Amino acid sequence: MSGGGVTASGRDAGQGTAGEGAAPGLPAGSEVVVGADGLARTPWGDSSDLMRHYYDTEWGLPVRDEAGLFERLTLEAFQSGLSWATILRKRPAFREAFAGFGPDAVAAFGEGDVERLMADARIVRNRRKVEAAVTNARATVALREGGGLADFVWSFRPAETPRPLRVAEVPTQSAESVALSKALKQRGFAFVGPTTMYALMEAIGMVDTHLVGSHRRGTSGVWPD
Repeated sequence: MSGGGVTASGRDAGQGTAGEGAAPGLPAGSEVVVGADGLARTPWGDSSDLMRHYYDTEWGLPVRDEAGLFERLTLEAFQSGLSWATILRKRPAFREAFAGFGPDAVAAFGEGDVERLMADARIVRNRRKVEAAVTNARATVALREGGGLADFVWSFRPAETPRPLRVAEVPTQSAESVALSKALKQRGFAFVGPTTMYALMEAIGMVDTHLVGSHRRGTSGVWPD
């Protein structure tokens, strides 16, 4: 999920931004939202209990295992055109339907499995995306000969990360995400456009786009605050 792609539609009572003086010590001009718990977050990360938990415990932390990376790549593709909250609510069903996102298991899916998934109302029923998930599982298995999906994706980590103060300053793609998209397509992957790949890079900690002032910025261990 791209941090610039979903923002809170409003703030509950007791919340404010750094610019409103809600929390002394935060950078001037930062659009972080200070929640009722006193913690500053990028606005979308305080938009609901579901998103707050995801933001605080998962988003932006490094993912370096094959199955975990394949899951995130698949869900980012399914998220295209939808809200990340929708995907997050459906994630348990996605995991069940896609055999825990084990690449070998999904790579073995046939037409009958595709039809089963298309009949499963608990997930996003988009045939192109379902078929892309199977295609990408097979490409993931094939990529093992070259070191594996995780090493391949992380090889596109940039030399620097953005330091956005405002949501509008969060990129939606980069030179690295364009290059990663092109390289994955050359290796048989589908639904891996530059914007989707940048969202993946954000989600797995390859870049840190927590707004400056967020209590989560710098927590990945990949980038300093």
